Amino acid sequence: MDLATILGMLIGFGLVIGAIMTGGSIEAFIDVPSILIVIFGTFAITTVCFTLKEVISGQGLWLKSILFKLPDASEEAKYMLELAQKARANGLLAIQSDIDSMTDEFVKQGFTLAVDGTNPEVIAKIMKTDADEMSERHTNNILIMKKASEVAPAMGLIGTLIGLVIMLGNLDDPSAIGPAMAVALLTTMYGAVLANMVFVPIAAKLEGNSAKEKALRNIYILSVLSVVRQENPRQLEMVLNSVLPPSKRISVFD
Repeated sequence: MDLATILGMLIGFGLVIGAIMTGGSIEAFIDVPSILIVIFGTFAITTVCFTLKEVISGQGLWLKSILFKLPDASEEAKYMLELAQKARANGLLAIQSDIDSMTDEFVKQGFTLAVDGTNPEVIAKIMKTDADEMSERHTNNILIMKKASEVAPAMGLIGTLIGLVIMLGNLDDPSAIGPAMAVALLTTMYGAVLANMVFVPIAAKLEGNSAKEKALRNIYILSVLSVVRQENPRQLEMVLNSVLPPSKRISVFD
């Protein structure tokens, strides 16, 4: 579980709620029409920009950004070197039990193809195509979050204009001014909160995770191809260090 996302969200919303409670009550900041305009309006307009299926599947990104955490790249590189050493010393079949215990389907598929005797060029093509498709899906999901972050403030502005029109049309009725002003102000606040405290951070988190996962898959591809070609593990270590950031580089054979 990604604690940074959870703590950030809790602290951010906690500060907003704390500020509200110091100057009034929570009930004063809850307005059902405003909520409907911003939340359902944002969902509806975002759906116009994409397909309904894409937007619905994108809702799962909220949980994924909170619960999803990638393995450490350095540890995975070390594990790949262990497999490379074992395969070079005892043959590809020696790592079959390690392959069966893998939880990442991407690297598991790559090593399975290697053990089955698949041509290295074919393995490279399959794995790189799979990685590219993953990157494309991630990019599309990130675009959904970014579009929602643009639409939410706009829906808040629309709600504000509706509230102002209602208020100006009922200046002779003092009892209608309060609810109309609430709709006008709260929709703007809801739109700003939803965009800047939910959609933008989630999009940034997904963007970062996508880049890290792409780099991790690159490590897997290089490792699988090195193993199937029976290359020296020391050579693989140098190759992996070339794609790892300086702080993450490994030293297994020194």
